[in-house]
Amino acid sequence: MFTATDLSGDKTEQYAQLAEQAQALLHGERDRVANAANLSALIYHALPDLNWAGFYFFDGTELVVGPFQGKPACVRIPLDKGVCGAAASTRETQRVADVHAFPGHIACDAASRSEVVVPLYRGDELVGVLDLDSPVPGRFDADDQAGLERLAQVFVESLA
Repeated sequence: MFTATDLSGDKTEQYAQLAEQAQALLHGERDRVANAANLSALIYHALPDLNWAGFYFFDGTELVVGPFQGKPACVRIPLDKGVCGAAASTRETQRVADVHAFPGHIACDAASRSEVVVPLYRGDELVGVLDLDSPVPGRFDADDQAGLERLAQVFVESLA
């Protein structure tokens, strides 16, 4: 139904198409676990060079792993630790070309070399983060960041 082969054009156009696919996939569903599961699968299978794509949800104290695609992950992440914690606490997307150079990086999968984490906020409420890892250094650029921020927005809007 939704695959990378369905995407065409440059990266910006591909992310626009992926956002349309995400909206169709999540349309009418309000359950965050169901939507996170489907969206993480869509992203993981549509984008090249990923080894992890998924969600961490805020439980009121820390981030707890949610639906994802990839190898088993760290279960809990404090808001003051790692790339995910930085995105959640600063409310800013973290795009890291070399995770080994990121202070406090949490290595859930030693194969990960680059990462992008988009914070998920509904108003002032922290919902969690959308996290993507790659075994390729410098895998994520500004176009990826903008496209993933749009996909994160689609997810948050699905919860309303």
